[in-house]
Amino acid sequence: MKQAEEQYQTLYKLQPEPVTTPEIKGYDFNQGVDFDALLNSYANFGLQATQLSTAIDIVNKMINWRLGPNEDNEDPNTRCTIFLGYTSNMVSSGNRDIIKYLAQHKMIDAIVTTAGAIEEDLMKCISTFHKGDWQANDKEIRLKAICRIGNIYVPAANYGKLEDWLLPIFQEMYKEQKEKGTIWSPSSMIKRFGERINDERSIYYWCTKNNIPVYCPALTDGAIGDMMFHFNYKEQGFICDILQDVVALNKKAMYAKKSGLIILGGGVVKHHIMNANIWRNGADMAVFINTGIQYDGSDAGAKPSEGITWGKLRMDAEYVKVFSEATLVFPLLVAQTFAKYFQEAKRV
Repeated sequence: MKQAEEQYQTLYKLQPEPVTTPEIKGYDFNQGVDFDALLNSYANFGLQATQLSTAIDIVNKMINWRLGPNEDNEDPNTRCTIFLGYTSNMVSSGNRDIIKYLAQHKMIDAIVTTAGAIEEDLMKCISTFHKGDWQANDKEIRLKAICRIGNIYVPAANYGKLEDWLLPIFQEMYKEQKEKGTIWSPSSMIKRFGERINDERSIYYWCTKNNIPVYCPALTDGAIGDMMFHFNYKEQGFICDILQDVVALNKKAMYAKKSGLIILGGGVVKHHIMNANIWRNGADMAVFINTGIQYDGSDAGAKPSEGITWGKLRMDAEYVKVFSEATLVFPLLVAQTFAKYFQEAKRV
């Protein structure tokens, strides 16, 4: 050992120091199957397991943060404002039910998502999605009127059912615009959809019931936009004002005493939430789950620390990126945070 140390110093010019961080160690199944202990072991598992463990710790900090005594005499029980963002494929998948749980118990304060995540939630109340095959012959299933999202099949007839349900609601909303001067925004439209679907399986039913705003800056980028296009042939002049929602989301970030982000995927949902947090000089805590890499310069793939340069994350923010497809890890994250600490997390 002494000879090795001398060799390090004389030959390699190294000064070895003891490593004091925790030892990498996995779970011992000889102890039985204990899922809580298994997930706790991720802290020192290494690789993306440890990233997930860090994400769990950060979300639990979001849940447990309180303003406490303050000189401004504000409510000491004021909580961290939690923004949840997700792309449409999360609602295509079983993660829809995990997100619904968070909305049902008002564990989040605002949602930013895409058009597909709105329409598919509504569709699942009207019809069904089915397990498919990544290797399907896409030309064949097209002839069978089946749409494919990875290994999820969506009967094309679902879109006709959604249109039959949605067009009368557009007519109702257009009438209110003409007679009452109501100018709709994406969030107020989604709130109306949540009222009318009246189905406890729906994310947006619970968002409406619990007054959780849902922002969708690209509401026209999908079947809902197609149906608006269709409706516009009959009733021209139907207005959807996105500026109302930009103002509302930015103010929600500005007035947050502590801001926490949980973002599944990238693109518009990630950027829209982070951009809003510029107005408070950055979010305090953030968890990102996606498979993007930074080398194409995309917002989705950017390292979280890149957000510091834009003022989207604070200099002292706690953040982590879990490189994973979110259906693998988001249910585990929720299990070890919102569900495990249900009483602390719920707001209803």
